[in-house]
Parts: sequence; C-alpha cells; structure tokens
Amino acid sequence: MNDLMNYVPLVLGLLAAGAFAGLIAGLLGVGGGIVMVPAMAIAFQVMGYDPAVFHHVAVGTSLAVIIATGANSARAHHARGAVMFDVLKLWGPFIVAASLLGGLMARFYSGDVLRIIFGAVALFLALNIVLPIQKKLMSRLKDSALTHRIMATLIGYVSALMGIGGGSLSVPTLSAFGNPMHKAVGTSAALGVLLAVPATIGFAISGLGIAGRPPLSLGYINIPALLLIGVVAMLVAPLGAALAHRLDQKQLKLAFGVFLAIVGLKMIVQAITG
Repeated sequence: MNDLMNYVPLVLGLLAAGAFAGLIAGLLGVGGGIVMVPAMAIAFQVMGYDPAVFHHVAVGTSLAVIIATGANSARAHHARGAVMFDVLKLWGPFIVAASLLGGLMARFYSGDVLRIIFGAVALFLALNIVLPIQKKLMSRLKDSALTHRIMATLIGYVSALMGIGGGSLSVPTLSAFGNPMHKAVGTSAALGVLLAVPATIGFAISGLGIAGRPPLSLGYINIPALLLIGVVAMLVAPLGAALAHRLDQKQLKLAFGVFLAIVGLKMIVQAITG
C-alpha cells in the first residue's frame, strides 16, 4: 500500500500536465507537444527524477501521445478534404527518415542540449507569431522541390528532438509556400503522425538500458505518463476549443507567443545554469 502511495504525487502531476496540455492544445490549435514536454518535464522534476534523463522521457512520451491525437486530427481533416496528398508524397519520406534518426540519436544529446534546442525553437516560434519571418523567407521558394525536401528533413529532425508533431513548424512553412491555411493545418496533422511514429520508435530504442528513468518506462517512453496525459489531454482539448471561439484570435496568438517565449527562455536558462 505504501509503495502505491508513493506514486500518487506523480499521477496527480501527470493528470495536471495532461489537463493543461489539452486545454492549451484546444485553445490555440496546436498539437500539444509544445505544451506537453515542459509540463511533463516539470512533473518529473518535482518528483525528483534524474535531470539528465527526465527531459528525454518527456520528449519521447510526448511523441507517443501525438500518434493517437494526430491520427484523430488527421482523420477529421481528411474527411473535410483538407489533406494535400501531393505534399505528403513529397515530404513524407524525409519526415520519416529524419524523425527516426532524431529519435535514435536522442541518447547522444544531454538533457541540457535538448532543453536548449527546445528553448531556441520555442523562441523562434514566438517571434514568428509576431513577425511572419517564414513567409518572407519562403514565399519565393515555394516551387522548389529541393526546398520542400530540405524543410521536411529539418522539421522532422528538430521536431523529434523537441517532442512535437511538427505542426508549429510545418503549418507556417506550408502556409508560407502559398497553401490555404486550412489545408496547411490538415496536412500538418497527417505529417505529424508520419513524424511521431518513427520518432517514438527511435526514443524507445535509444532509451533502453538508460539508468534514472521514471518507473514503468519503455526506453524513453513512460507508459503511465502516456496513458494519463494522452487520455486527459484528449478529453480536455474540446473544452479548450470551445473556449477559443469565445476569445479574440489575435489576443490568443499573442498570448501563445508570450507563453512560448517564457517557456523557451526558461528552458535555456535552466540548461545554462544547471
């Protein structure tokens, strides 16, 4: 009984992380990984798990959650004709290969390096919300197949190391290439599944035998966190989506940008100061 009680704080922390991730995902229209990773990392940190390992577990588990949430999202967008299969054909092989490589290489990056990567990209995303950087850079390259393949590779690799489905990167990229926003979002959801599956496999393999992981972990995938956060996030996300329709979209984007900037800076400072 006492052994079971020791897990209560972890369970409560993961439930709170899932609720927060689901609310923000529904509220802001993101896949949730950009929220799940820091939320899980905080939960594992509070529980006192090894700081050299818990960020890897947060990233790997987030990717596993995205397989289910992304598949549901992609199915819904496909039903509305919002998935561009020509883009899937062009991007897919590079997304799959790069995300698998990212997952397999995760063990060679320290927790601090992963935090810096997450923080730097989060800051870029925050800046991109205020200033449409990608649109200015990419609009002239939309007809270059090589550019598409390079962006798919970069997005796949970086997103795998961040623990996100890539939507925060692929949606503005596809939009900057001149695609309608609803098709950019729908296609990004499908790409997120192609990214999350190999990346999750990579994290599961690369984390095998690593000491200091939270209990009941398969490699860098924590099964209790996967189940608890995944279920709660999916239940709460519709509430966030309903709330989003009552709020001003410009203010929501600005709030999300501020949130990303704070999270990004926190990750970088934590990595530098230890």
